[in-house]
Amino acid sequence: MVSGQEAVPVSAEPAAVTTWQGFEAFATTAPPAPPTAGAPQRSVDERLAYHSAFVTIRTPAVDALARNVRTLMILGQHQHITARPSLIVTGPATTGKTTALLEVGRVCHLAHTARSPHPGINHTASVPVAYVLVPPAASAKTLAAEFARYLGIPTTIRMTQAQITTAVCTTYAKASVKLVLIDEIHRLNPHTTTGAETADLLKDLTERIGATFVYAGIDVTRSELFSGVRGAQLAGRASLIDFSAFPARLGEQEPFKELITLMEQALDLENHKTGSLPRLASYLHERTGGKIGSLSRLIRHAAIDAICDGSERITKTSLEAIQLDHLAEEHYRPHTRHSPTPPGRSRR
Repeated sequence: MVSGQEAVPVSAEPAAVTTWQGFEAFATTAPPAPPTAGAPQRSVDERLAYHSAFVTIRTPAVDALARNVRTLMILGQHQHITARPSLIVTGPATTGKTTALLEVGRVCHLAHTARSPHPGINHTASVPVAYVLVPPAASAKTLAAEFARYLGIPTTIRMTQAQITTAVCTTYAKASVKLVLIDEIHRLNPHTTTGAETADLLKDLTERIGATFVYAGIDVTRSELFSGVRGAQLAGRASLIDFSAFPARLGEQEPFKELITLMEQALDLENHKTGSLPRLASYLHERTGGKIGSLSRLIRHAAIDAICDGSERITKTSLEAIQLDHLAEEHYRPHTRHSPTPPGRSRR
């Protein structure tokens, strides 16, 4: 814990996954499970909570990310002189990047703790995974402080960035961190002075911390992150996993319809008719732009509404009554600009 009046404030949310305790709780808590045949009916509150959290769908992109991370961790296991190879997860917003990143972190944590059953208590045993968010307008010092906050490393306002970085590298080495997940990497702009210093800090950390680094951000290849000398260094070390929107069709396959089917199978509704959502695949693709995050939000919202109003089923009418995220609505609006506004929805 940080003490003293000069201590840098830390998050008031103890369960945040950007702290070791929060990530450990996330990784070791059983994920939500769909209803099983023959099991007792769950209560309304239990089903509302279930649809709020919902299941994580193992998409081909998630599987590809997991395989690549595992391979890179093995590849860099005995590479000590230079930075280990890294990975960047890119794609539009609401395509499941953060969910996939956390799921891979969970798998790594569980695999490691199965071999070493006493992880991370007061940093006397190894901490396999670190998860860090790049703060808005990040400076090298604020980013270093986020790395420190994850393991509860004490920092004060008077500490320099170099002092915080040294403390981070020393503690991460003692904790044997093996996988570092850095989210919101698109917030960095190496073409500004502050952004350049922050990018240099990341390069320094990858060389001083013996771990595999995985970054995630929105449309990273279109950002400033890959341009210039610093961008070339990052691009030369990192392979890319693209989390794009699901196409309606891919040859003879219908990936988006398959995704809808998996989500429908996970619903816990008393009167929902199986197969009704896949039949709405074209409509749902228009509503969500093929983005898994928007689709999940829409189906979960509709399921919660169905429980609350007693209908216990999802229909196109109930889906139309839901106001989705702005990006999805902006995508859907051109298709419906001449359509009447359904009850319960407002035009923007």
